[in-house]
This record gives sequence, C-alpha cells and structure tokens, in this order.
Amino acid sequence: MSSDAPISSDAIIQYAVLDALLAAAYTTGLPAPQARELGNFGIGCCDGLGGEVVLLDGDLVECTDEAPPRAMDDSETLPFFEVCRFPEMAPVDVSGTDLAALTAAIEEHLVSRNLFHAVRIDGVLAAVRVRVPRRGRTPFPSLAEATRDQVETVLEECAGTLLGFWAPAIYQGIAVAGLHLHFLSDDRLVGGHVLEASLAKGSLRVAAYRRFDLRLPTDDVFLRTPLSHDQDHRIVAMEGGAAREA
Repeated sequence: MSSDAPISSDAIIQYAVLDALLAAAYTTGLPAPQARELGNFGIGCCDGLGGEVVLLDGDLVECTDEAPPRAMDDSETLPFFEVCRFPEMAPVDVSGTDLAALTAAIEEHLVSRNLFHAVRIDGVLAAVRVRVPRRGRTPFPSLAEATRDQVETVLEECAGTLLGFWAPAIYQGIAVAGLHLHFLSDDRLVGGHVLEASLAKGSLRVAAYRRFDLRLPTDDVFLRTPLSHDQDHRIVAMEGGAAREA
C-alpha cells in the first residue's frame, strides 16, 4: 500500500445499494442529467438492469446488447451508480498484466484498505471479456436473474479504458467489495462489465477518497423491501461470470 499518497477531499458518491439490486428492489433511478452533474468518472447500470454504464471524461455512455455503446439521453435513469471527480495524477505502467496481476498492482497503490479508491487503466488490451445483461421488463428481475442471460463479448488487441472502484470489505452488499471494473473501447464500439482482462500496454491511476456519500432511493418498493446482506456467494459469482444459484 502507498500510505504517503494524497487523499482527495472530494467524495465518491453512490446512488442505491447493491443488495437492493439483488432483491429486485429498484423501480426508480438517478436521472442521467443528475448523474453527469455529480462527477466526470463513474460506473453503473441501466434501467431494468438492461446494460452497463460508464461515465468517462464526462461522457455518460450506456452499453447494452441492443446496439453499440451510446450516450444516454436525459430521459433515462440509473438504478445504481458510483461517481466521483477523478484527479490529475501521474500514471504507473502496468503493461503485460492479467486481471489477477493488475488487481495486485492496484492493491499495492491503495492508500488504505479502509478507504474507497477510484481506478483507471488506459491502454491496449491483449484480450478482454465483458458482459451486459439483457434489459428486463416489469416486474424487474433480481441482479442474479438478470445476469443468468447476460451477453458476453471477447475482444483482442483492443485499445480502451478499464475504470471503476475499489471498495473496502466492510461495504460488501452496499457496494462491490474489492475491485469492480467496467470497460469502454476507444472507438466506442464495445463496453461492459469486466470479467477477464489482460493488458498488452497499460497505465494505471489509483485515487483515494476520504469521503463516501451514499444516496438512497425513496420509492415504495425500496422503502418496503427489508434488505439484509446474506448473498456474498452470489456477488462473487456475478462479478466473475454468470450468476448461479447455490
């Protein structure tokens, strides 16, 4: 860990909690215009869990199985979203790493395992496997149900950006504990949640934050659904591939 690194006085802001997605307790979301106002860097999911979202350099992009990634319009909402303002900082070379080695490199640059960090890797992927769930209809599916029918894409020799967050273990269920990454290709033709990746060339930036700002939905479904975190095994399964019932 890099305990002498600066800690941003800004906050990582999160709308909703992961366990609400697991319980299918999402009928509303953060409006896209508000999402853009909160920062220039982030990840989330589409309405109905029908795809993955990337906020990169201020551009809010949705990645679905229906079409190539596109800018979200102002009428759309995000049932789950993590966002911050990413600071200017010097990159570290992480060329020639797979996802396990990249995760180790990221954790070497954490200021503390008790803080939230934003993570950005720009470069050329020797290979990357991403997923997007298919869009659900009401009644909306749980996250586990949505990812059973996910669409996976494998790319080779693709330039792009891996971006996301590293969260402390104590926040599992609120967020995804550990590393949670999305991908967007430089040509904006492919994007999604990262399942596997290996970097031919890459530069890493890791930023620590002293504040975590959690904003909760207030719709009837969320307010009336008791949430209790007891699904670690499902979170681990979904982060690594298609979810499976225990």
